[in-house]
Amino acid sequence: MKLLRKITRTFREVGKHFAEGHVRLAPFVTSLGNYDFTRFRADARAAANVTMLGLPQSIAYAAIAGLPIVYGILCSAVAAMVAPLFAASRHTVLGPTNATAFMLFSFFSMHPALAARSHELVPLLVLMAGIIAAVGAVLRVADLLQYVSRSVLVGYIAGAAVLIIANQIKPWFGLGHLINPVAATTFVGLVIELIKGVPHTQWVPFLIGLATLVVYFALRKWRPSWPTFALSLVISSAIFGSLIQFGIGPFKGVETFTTFGLADLKPGFPDFRTATIFTDISSLIAVAFAIAFLASLENSLMSKTLASRSGARPDPNQDMFSVGMANLAASVTGGMPASGSLTRSTLNFESGARTRFASFFSGIYTLAFAVLIAASVGWGVPLIDYVPKAALAALVIALSFSLFNRRHIRICLRSTRDDATVLITTFVATLLAPLYVAIFIGVAVSISLFLRKASRPHLVEYEFSDDGELREMGEKRKRPIPAISIVHVEGDLFFGAAELFRTQIQRTVSDPAIQVIILRLKNARHLDATSVMALEDLIRFMRGKGLHLIVSGASRDVYRVLKKSGVLLTLQEGCERRAGESNLFLTNPRNPNLSTRGALKRAQQLLGTTKADIRIFYDPNQAPPA
Repeated sequence: MKLLRKITRTFREVGKHFAEGHVRLAPFVTSLGNYDFTRFRADARAAANVTMLGLPQSIAYAAIAGLPIVYGILCSAVAAMVAPLFAASRHTVLGPTNATAFMLFSFFSMHPALAARSHELVPLLVLMAGIIAAVGAVLRVADLLQYVSRSVLVGYIAGAAVLIIANQIKPWFGLGHLINPVAATTFVGLVIELIKGVPHTQWVPFLIGLATLVVYFALRKWRPSWPTFALSLVISSAIFGSLIQFGIGPFKGVETFTTFGLADLKPGFPDFRTATIFTDISSLIAVAFAIAFLASLENSLMSKTLASRSGARPDPNQDMFSVGMANLAASVTGGMPASGSLTRSTLNFESGARTRFASFFSGIYTLAFAVLIAASVGWGVPLIDYVPKAALAALVIALSFSLFNRRHIRICLRSTRDDATVLITTFVATLLAPLYVAIFIGVAVSISLFLRKASRPHLVEYEFSDDGELREMGEKRKRPIPAISIVHVEGDLFFGAAELFRTQIQRTVSDPAIQVIILRLKNARHLDATSVMALEDLIRFMRGKGLHLIVSGASRDVYRVLKKSGVLLTLQEGCERRAGESNLFLTNPRNPNLSTRGALKRAQQLLGTTKADIRIFYDPNQAPPA
């Protein structure tokens, strides 16, 4: 029964730990309470601007992912409507993005057998990514995103931009039929195939793409505030699309996209009745985690950027929950993975959006355009059939060049050696490994470098002054041969630091003059099972040599960990309770040195003397404790 009570208490504490930072299920209700016509007008105007940018981008991202364009449009509409209902940020706009779209393309290009079933696997993949993000938010996983270096995302996006450009050269130059799909599954293989195919470039698609770029850059220079991406695509489609549809001259037969019908807008749920469902889940689980992680990371960084400009308070877990809910909705409506869009969110903020409902209105506008496009098939004027693939490919390449944020790259390369290492490693990994693997390679390097810094507890030397005060040992003072060593531990004592801590203390014990070590834990933090076991091993190691270890300055948190783990009993072995003997002395907030004085008296008692030489271990590279 006692064991059962301990297990129950443990589960309660774990549940309480996660409940402390719970996500809100309906944060939009608060926004509805004070919503008025002024806010509605500002939100509706901002939503129109976002839609003009988001609609052509959603078509482009679906093309990047290698999916029918209806996937991108539905994702853009549904995610924009669902995400703001659960998000903390009032300016974020979710939908398809470059990074997640190309991760999807990279995965299916590496698995041709799965790519043939993409129409039935994509909804399942998006559903899995949504569940992972939503559950992760409930478990407060987003708090850990702050430990992922920004250099990871900068390197990943830069590498993805290179891959997108290389892949979009195929439709722009009209080389799709010449590229060997097996050889082009890697970046190096794709580059080789492109070099071989360049002499066979088809001049008509190339001309269409080049003319589209001329219009795009001319509009950016002439009217930078206009939706230049959308206008360039519309102008190119009106001119070249008409020439292609009417089969005029050399434009006959040039590739265009295919307009979807109203039937493609019907909701479609992932099919769990297939015999291969568990095999499919196993095949998709890695990329689902990668998409959920990347989407949450993108959304978190973007919401924090906007929060710094608007003065709002970011909530990473709430925003991660919105990513999960947006993907869950996209999975049952036929959309592709959704993430936080920096360009659309920034435009939403700069267009004067007042509340979260600006994104919601943008989703409604996009859905209305989707219905209009689908209805155009029945009118005999299928709108998307007029969009040349070469024109969109050229615009995607132009958009991809904007992903190379030179300022951020320069900051990462020049700030510290670790940042430069993370950036370069992630960038190279995106070119050489599948993207759903590359993102975690960058994260692993980033966290490894962080843990290398964080897992080094510092040992600072102390002595008693003539007035009896505990102070830092001066480097130039002559140290007597010690019988008692006071070791001040400063820093984290979590699992990554435990072994280093034990090794350093054992090195101190190797001095034959030392008989007692007073371990001062005033500034030690984050004890866990590994560090506690290391402490227990150290106690037994010292007792095996006839030495003593005393803990002083321990906080209440340290005391609780030692007591619950049972190591306190090991520490207190040999102490007579009746005589008030103890090997543990808690810190006194009013006078932190009292615990060390008590430990010193206990050490003298163990030595059978009232006077002993004292040496305190010192690391000259570290500052004294506060």
